[in-house]
Amino acid sequence: MKLIFCLIWSCLWCGISAHFRSFTSLVGIGEPNRRPSLIGTSLRAATLNFIIEDFIEQKLDHFNPTDNRTWNQRYQAHSEHHTAGGPIFLLLGGEEKISKAWLRDGSMMEYAEKFNAMCFQLEHRYYGKSYPTDNLNTTNLKYLSIKQALADVAAFIKTKSKKYQNSRWVLFGGSYPGSLAAWARITYPHLVYAAVSSSSVIKTRIDNIDYFKVAEKALTDYNPKCVSNIRQATLMISDLLDTENGTRYVQSKFRACYRINPDVKRDVRQLFQQLSLPIARTIQYNKDNRYYSNMEAADLSITSLCDIMLDRSLGNSFDRYVAYHRKIRHVLKRQCSSYSYQSSLKSNSEIYWHQGSPQSGDRQWFYQLCTEIGNFVTSNEDDHLFGNTIPIDFFTDLCTDVFGEHFDLNKLKKAVHKTTMLYHGLKNTTSRVIYLHGSFDPWNGLGLTEPKSDDSISIFIDGVSHCADLYTSSLKDPPQLSEARETVIFYLNKWLTEN
Repeated sequence: MKLIFCLIWSCLWCGISAHFRSFTSLVGIGEPNRRPSLIGTSLRAATLNFIIEDFIEQKLDHFNPTDNRTWNQRYQAHSEHHTAGGPIFLLLGGEEKISKAWLRDGSMMEYAEKFNAMCFQLEHRYYGKSYPTDNLNTTNLKYLSIKQALADVAAFIKTKSKKYQNSRWVLFGGSYPGSLAAWARITYPHLVYAAVSSSSVIKTRIDNIDYFKVAEKALTDYNPKCVSNIRQATLMISDLLDTENGTRYVQSKFRACYRINPDVKRDVRQLFQQLSLPIARTIQYNKDNRYYSNMEAADLSITSLCDIMLDRSLGNSFDRYVAYHRKIRHVLKRQCSSYSYQSSLKSNSEIYWHQGSPQSGDRQWFYQLCTEIGNFVTSNEDDHLFGNTIPIDFFTDLCTDVFGEHFDLNKLKKAVHKTTMLYHGLKNTTSRVIYLHGSFDPWNGLGLTEPKSDDSISIFIDGVSHCADLYTSSLKDPPQLSEARETVIFYLNKWLTEN
């Protein structure tokens, strides 16, 4: 998903509201803007007429025939465009709760009108209102896995196919759910006819050193000086942390909620990691066509970031870096920010559904990263965008501290290798999958851009961000984005009309 998911994948700003999370994490895709044809109608009206919400019974463990425990998985359905014999479009949820807005707006709904499709959205186990277990202790989280999630999808399709017989199922998803859509196509090809996989992260590794390289290129394309000023600001922060007065100055300027202890290595790494997140998020979601309740948030773009980092009237590089983070706090209406490793550890350790981290999905997603996915966003070389400030052991140590001593680097290496096998299968054999990636999306280096199957395609869209194609089309869209959506329509039409 949340995409992750749209990839975003490493979110350590945990125990926070969904609104705050959406601007300081690298996962989730928010909600799409209204389609022009629906402007002036209320979400409630559209929901009452066409979008229903219900639950379907699922097995807790699909792979243990002696375990008969079940739970209820949330899904939503929209039948407005459906005609008998039409295809079934299924949008997969990820590392955040599902929203009815995606069954009203977004590109999938635009395609649904053209193909007379029945539309569903399925919430991922352990997120939103889909509670497989009483709580989220580590023992219960063993049922949170890619394999179990894909089996949920298969069971859902089997159940609904009893009503919609002989209809072809097309899966959609962005970021982590985009990966799930592609993985479902290879795992259950007899159930999933085709998949549209937007900004999916198919390759897995322990640390994702490419993320900030792609982000840096996006900034460099705008103005190389923007990159050098961010790098200079990071160096200046490192120097300031060498002295007591300098540390107090950093605390004051970045409005730290708690004292920063420069002698505690994990706190220092937490500081740099969390200072990097708003920058990364700005690039990852640059000018996507999502819905913002706060229009100031819509202005958080590469342009606004670099304009501040290039503004000499604000002072030196450090001062400009402070100014951008001040803007972020203003948009989020926050008085201070926590840069404490212990605070992150505490929030990630919350296990009850009503608590902040489980509510936002942060604990669940971090578990998935620590046990199957990896792809932690690191900056561990002097010439990286944030220098040598965010090493991989910052994340793997947190995995161990949150989930227990067995959740270490060796366990993660084995798990990531297993997940990678899914990638090799997709690369070489799977048909009828459309992969879409944006050049500004820092996750594109882990996507599948050259499938070897003759009947799968990859579309690389210059100048757009994470999951850009998944949002509602707009007259402001660059022509290459509109062309990408037309290509999706072409291939869906080709495949759905085949005998």
